[in-house]
Amino acid sequence: MATNDSYGLEQDIVTLKPSTIRWLLGTVAGWITLVGCFFIIGFPILFLVWLRNICTKFIITNQRVKLETGIIFKRVDEVELYRIKDIKVDFSLLNQIFNIGTITLRSSDPTTSGHALKIPYVADARKVRETLRNAVEQSRRRRGVRELDVEAMAYAG
Repeated sequence: MATNDSYGLEQDIVTLKPSTIRWLLGTVAGWITLVGCFFIIGFPILFLVWLRNICTKFIITNQRVKLETGIIFKRVDEVELYRIKDIKVDFSLLNQIFNIGTITLRSSDPTTSGHALKIPYVADARKVRETLRNAVEQSRRRRGVRELDVEAMAYAG
């Protein structure tokens, strides 16, 4: 998908969808659900996780990160790449074995202040993080944006 704006053509870099199979094998909750399937109670949990995952899409373009969620009521949350302050990847032991992770984005965007944007169960999360980090740097260079961290100074008085 490409849209035209004042900074040129927007191009998708990566599109991510959470993986139900990787969640099932790569998390403790997934293993508990898998064992629960033998006792029938795991199937509804598995169905709900699968439904959530097929209705969630993360798109990383050369200008922003978009999160699309929902079935009946769709929600689209966007963060401009140049506003991303921090990219973190979290792994549990099972996540590491099955090569998945949760990417957490913190930004200076007013719509996301106070909460982070989380992308769960990402395959090759380290590689995706580096791709995203490079896209952030390119976006900042293209826009001429520099990040400046200012800490509050205590004045004696």
